[in-house]
Amino acid sequence: MPVTVTDQYAIPDAELRWRFSRSSGPGGQGVNTTDSRVELVFDLAATTAFPPALVERALARLGSRVVEGTVVIAASEFRSQLRNREAAAERLGELMRRAIAAPPPARRATKPSKGQKRRRLEDKKRRSQTKRLRRDTGD
Repeated sequence: MPVTVTDQYAIPDAELRWRFSRSSGPGGQGVNTTDSRVELVFDLAATTAFPPALVERALARLGSRVVEGTVVIAASEFRSQLRNREAAAERLGELMRRAIAAPPPARRATKPSKGQKRRRLEDKKRRSQTKRLRRDTGD
């Protein structure tokens, strides 16, 4: 089951490594006997699922999440290994979706209008007048 990132991109199963271990989460008596914790390892630096430009963008954005070119997602919130696998795959897809997203458009600098400047100064004068009237004159 490949991990879908966008309509255009999906990570094939061949590029994913799964590791299983005992979970510390819910599970009752079975928690000590079943390997329900899941770690999903994805080698982002060596992937062929994305063009090189998107790989560079993702590596730059993920920063400390990437260790030696790999991303590790852990899931242990469910009792079932299958549900933890689905949760880890969904989390990886969301993480990669945000990492390869196009940067937002640059903000265009604007300056306040004359009316805004005038209103701000009038409000400041009104406020200072109010405070001046509250002062103790020392009589």
